[in-house]
Amino acid sequence: MFRLCSLLLLSLLALPVAAQTLSGPVRIIDADTIDIGADANVRLLGIDAAEGAQTCRARNGSVVPCGRMATDAARDLYQDRMATCLVSSRDRYGRYLATCSVAGRNLNADLVDRGLARTYRDDPTYAEQQKAAILFERGLWAYDMQDPAAWRAERRAERASDRPVAPGACRIKGNISASGRIYHLPGSRHYDDTSINSARGERWFCSEGEARAAGWRAPRG
Repeated sequence: MFRLCSLLLLSLLALPVAAQTLSGPVRIIDADTIDIGADANVRLLGIDAAEGAQTCRARNGSVVPCGRMATDAARDLYQDRMATCLVSSRDRYGRYLATCSVAGRNLNADLVDRGLARTYRDDPTYAEQQKAAILFERGLWAYDMQDPAAWRAERRAERASDRPVAPGACRIKGNISASGRIYHLPGSRHYDDTSINSARGERWFCSEGEARAAGWRAPRG
């Protein structure tokens, strides 16, 4: 009997977990992260975009704010439109990892195809879209841009010696400014530029739910 129950339990554990579907109006955080009104932001699966403070170099040598350009372009395309997101899991920051669609168009694929994002760590899912974007120099492929992951690694190294380290896994920054109490997620537009001063009442949070319960809100726009 015990053997039968054990086998039954193992077979149930082996069953695939049903995918979660979320939907809501899009608020663009950056070109690979959106807010659709869920309890956490949605990180678009398989793609990676330039960070908000990241810059690129044009052929004439001028420096352009490519992170902001990609975010603004994504906002022009998808802000306030209804999205449906098929969630596969969560990342280490608690964000949903998902493939999203707007009016039947795969949002992840479209951003890569337009050159506003690139494939994440050589994920092959959108390799064909990226090839086309590179070939026709769409979006940020018209500039000399550092891989976003490498750019983030360099910024982390620069901050390691002179910035306080978040306690444990609690890496959400609760900032207080003229706009109010705003929390910033790792990888979001203003995260790297935000410092935490506990003497002013600023603090670290372990989840978005904790931040909201304490009176902080996500940044607007």
